[in-house]
Amino acid sequence: MLNAEDLPIVRFVDHVLEHAVRQGASDVHFETFLDHFSIRFRVDGILSEQLTPNVHLSEAIIARLKTLANLDLAEKRLPQDGHLECVTHGRTIDFRISVLPTQYGESVVLRVLDSGIGQRSLAQMGITPAILASFRQALTSGSGMILTTGPTGSGKTTTLYGALRELNQEDTKIVTVEDPVEYETEGLVQVNIDDDIGLTFEHVLRAFLRHDPDKILIGELRDTVTAKIAVQAALTGHLVLSSLHTNDAPGAITRLIDMSVEPYLVADTLRGVLAQRLLRKICPHCKEAIAPTAEMRAVMEAHQIERTYRGRGCDRCDGSGYCGRFGVYEWLSMTYPLREATRQLRPLEELRAIARTEGLIPLKNAAAQHVNAGTTTLDEFQKL
Repeated sequence: MLNAEDLPIVRFVDHVLEHAVRQGASDVHFETFLDHFSIRFRVDGILSEQLTPNVHLSEAIIARLKTLANLDLAEKRLPQDGHLECVTHGRTIDFRISVLPTQYGESVVLRVLDSGIGQRSLAQMGITPAILASFRQALTSGSGMILTTGPTGSGKTTTLYGALRELNQEDTKIVTVEDPVEYETEGLVQVNIDDDIGLTFEHVLRAFLRHDPDKILIGELRDTVTAKIAVQAALTGHLVLSSLHTNDAPGAITRLIDMSVEPYLVADTLRGVLAQRLLRKICPHCKEAIAPTAEMRAVMEAHQIERTYRGRGCDRCDGSGYCGRFGVYEWLSMTYPLREATRQLRPLEELRAIARTEGLIPLKNAAAQHVNAGTTTLDEFQKL
């Protein structure tokens, strides 16, 4: 593996970034502590330490990263954000950089923005045919709001861009506002938020409505003002796509109401919600069936799981037993009963029950099918 002491800093940093891309890392962490310096990769959602260069090299390594991102080298007291590029295997990979001052120096996290991932179509995301058909039908709406929900790193933006790829036609004006723009896409008018100069979601969205758009992508509905403008845009003839952080699809309804959007407006504008998670795949090269323990059997019986598998660990998966990730999805279509329940401000549990009656298959049920099929493990299922 790489050794920072044996390579010039410039070459060492280049090799770390190239190695991160080869490993399929989503994030690269450079962390300075009292007596050591750690470089960790997040691969398939799991952080693991890759390198521990001499702590005395931490300033030089971080300075190189800041130079690549055109950040202020002298500023070590305040957080900084930026962007850099790395060319590897004939591809240009974008990285979003965040620098944070800590007790023992600066910590840097790079988010890997592989445009190849952003160019995936909806058909390539593993969405079940029934959900995909309903989601695509919602995308044909002339106006309204479609949301993706899930935690950070669950693939919400990738799904939204897959939808935009299908909507991106010569006769359609699409504008996006993000913090920051994650995937530059030909044919889209894309705007980066910059709070330092007053270029906020609110200001950009108000300008968008005067820009004659057909479809609008908002990276995230993060506050009341943004949510209300998004709803207003949906009411005035635009299709709005965005994301929220909720545990499931029905939770998006109550989250919007908590953000001071009137229930009748949620009912009138929301077309559908796609909740999603990413689970790790069992490595196909060392996959094996296992006899469940009593504790495992209790979980399996509760969710109608008949069999379970694991990856034993091999050279192909670096001993982890996993290789890659896949998505599980839950689609809520705003049917008439759900709209009426939303207008009446029914509690979340009642909304969930109505949604299931209307055909929603919960994430847990979808994931249980993948455990039965041997795609993932019971451990991954229990993370939902």
